[in-house]
Amino acid sequence: MEKLRSLNYLNDETFARNWARSRAQSRGYGPNRIEQELRAKGIAPTLLREVVRELFNDMDEAGNAQRVLAKKFKGQNLSEPKARTRAAAFLQRRGYSSKVIFDLLRYSIEED
Repeated sequence: MEKLRSLNYLNDETFARNWARSRAQSRGYGPNRIEQELRAKGIAPTLLREVVRELFNDMDEAGNAQRVLAKKFKGQNLSEPKARTRAAAFLQRRGYSSKVIFDLLRYSIEED
């Protein structure tokens, strides 16, 4: 155990930061989804909130959501109600806040 600690393998903070950054960048997950996954991994609530807050202070949550949305719904008209509902549900499952989803989809509709 001491060897693992000395190699920093048993450090919850390092694990949480690396996990959160990886999930946000590679999978496009939002803060709610990352927080939920870290909680399931047994990370302390205060630590996981701190990690997620710091990560999304450095990262543009709306820009990240827009990139994920553009990739998933490439070429689809999001001004149609059914497509807009599907897009909102997709972003919600990815862990983005209602405010980000609303702002992003309203912006997309006004753009068309």
